[in-house]
Amino acid sequence: MKELEKLRVLIPHWIEHNEEHANAFRRWAQKSGDISGSIIAAADSITQANEYLNSALKELGGPLEYQPEHQDHL
Repeated sequence: MKELEKLRVLIPHWIEHNEEHANAFRRWAQKSGDISGSIIAAADSITQANEYLNSALKELGGPLEYQPEHQDHL
């Protein structure tokens, strides 16, 4: 699998993983009182990073499903 194809597989997973973290941050921000602004800012930064990753994925031609029959590993 070529490097750019690997990115088309990896980026959707990174986005999903980031979303899980951002959601957890927002839940914890609700419980954190005075420091919630900093935690929300961190979640917002993750959301912004995902926007960049989505742009990169579109530039690459969209997501590509991993084909397990390939010998190459990610």
